[in-house]
Amino acid sequence: MKCVVRRLIDLLSTDHIILSMSINKKRSLNSLGFAHIGLVLIIVAVVAAIGFAFTRVQSSNKKSDIKSVNDGSSQQEQPTKENAAASDVQWSWGGSSWQPSSKPPACKESIKFSQTPVNTSLVSGILYPGQVRGGNFKPHGGFKLNISNNQADVKAIYDGRVVSGTRYIEGGEVQYMFTIENECGIAYRFDHLLELSPVFADIAKSLPEPKENDSRSTDITKVVKVKSGDPIATAIGFKKTGNYTFDLGVYDYRKQNDAAKKGRLAQIDLPDTRQSAHALCWLNMFDGVDYSSYPAVDGTAQKSSTYCN
Repeated sequence: MKCVVRRLIDLLSTDHIILSMSINKKRSLNSLGFAHIGLVLIIVAVVAAIGFAFTRVQSSNKKSDIKSVNDGSSQQEQPTKENAAASDVQWSWGGSSWQPSSKPPACKESIKFSQTPVNTSLVSGILYPGQVRGGNFKPHGGFKLNISNNQADVKAIYDGRVVSGTRYIEGGEVQYMFTIENECGIAYRFDHLLELSPVFADIAKSLPEPKENDSRSTDITKVVKVKSGDPIATAIGFKKTGNYTFDLGVYDYRKQNDAAKKGRLAQIDLPDTRQSAHALCWLNMFDGVDYSSYPAVDGTAQKSSTYCN
């Protein structure tokens, strides 16, 4: 562009010299001077047009640059599943109550499950949550199945994230326990799982080596989310003794249960209330199933329950 302008200026200078010389010539040559003046005007118009076009191009480029800056968010790294999961609300025990890591989402007060943990046709009896069994208070309940080889599919009853797990040895057999929690503060725990689905078998590899009667839980740092109905285990109980039972506990971290509020738990010597004060009677929480109508499995406690009665 600079070269074009410089060339036009040279032409203008030349025409100016010619025009000056033409003034001293005869009147007959005046027509030639007028011709040069016309030429100068044409050249000036051309220069102006080129300058205007150049300015438009420069302005367009600047606008394009500004747009690129303003739209810079489209060039930023998009959130990954890992990043999104890191922002999920997680609950932790604060010594006297459960605390969310940030403001939890608005959730329904009542808790209902559309998915049963196991095929209802296999259930032959129920262990009630909130009763003393084997000399210890058990905030969780459980299922006895009418099967003959420990094979039974256990499924997730609610969407959530796997937050802790355990593998331990009891009666000479390795047992598995997992806790699943959602952002609302609803958690559930399965225990006495014998064989796991591929996803949970992979989680189990990260757990400490199993020890006899050491069922302490380990936090699961890897983000593993489940949907209602996802497979968790394919076998339950104990093969050696033909025990076909497994445990289920349901907990509401948002508030204490009625047993805790009314002082019924105070009558029981409990060193830790993180489970017992938040455990629920889940017998009527499953759509279309009333587990309270099933026979009680424990011969001593029967259907007595701190939570259900």
